[in-house]
Amino acid sequence: MTETMGDAVHAHEPHEDLGGKLNWLRAGVLGANDGIVSVAGIVVGVAGATADSTTILTAGIAGLVAGAFSMAGGEYVSVSTQRDTERALLRLEKHELKTMPEAEERELAQIYEDKGLSPELAKQVARELTDKDPLQAHAEAELGIDPDNLTSPWQAAWASLLAFSVGALLPLLAIAWTSVSVRVWACALAVVVGLTLTGFVSARLGNAQVGRAIARNVGVGALTMLVTYFIGVLFGTTVG
Repeated sequence: MTETMGDAVHAHEPHEDLGGKLNWLRAGVLGANDGIVSVAGIVVGVAGATADSTTILTAGIAGLVAGAFSMAGGEYVSVSTQRDTERALLRLEKHELKTMPEAEERELAQIYEDKGLSPELAKQVARELTDKDPLQAHAEAELGIDPDNLTSPWQAAWASLLAFSVGALLPLLAIAWTSVSVRVWACALAVVVGLTLTGFVSARLGNAQVGRAIARNVGVGALTMLVTYFIGVLFGTTVG
């Protein structure tokens, strides 16, 4: 009865690349965090130099657009390089499977033996996996690559662009929709709330201490705004 219930429970569990999904989610959280801190630093710094709302918003929007495209471009180039490397490794593996299949099968068996299987069982597993799909079996065991699930550079670029933009909107809207007398404080409060949220999510994803992650996040954001604000004040005073 217990075994049947266990089978029923596990039947509803997804057998997909959970690690890959967590990596995408973590990248999204980090992108949003970067958007919050970067644009908050820009708008608070400009607000320290001038009270002109148009100037502050122009700088903030420019920072949002430039930052989002910069991150998207960086992700695209980085992931494209990773994908090219994976494809090159897969081509080499295909060549080795074609020209030296016995040696490759022995290598696969040795991998499973090193993981704790008996020599006989390791050979049997290597044999059966190779018979089913040699490239899949060898690529996953030797290279840690799923040939059918290579990382998409376009997906990475869009995810980074959207995450940064969403994060950047928080300080931008906070400083745009409040009066001159409180807008810096309103922006700072919005940033603290946003960084608390991203710190919490990133800690839960990484099984880290929530309090430490939040304190680190908020500390970096507060320091950024403090430094850029006084730079803005100094610059505005000097120019004025």
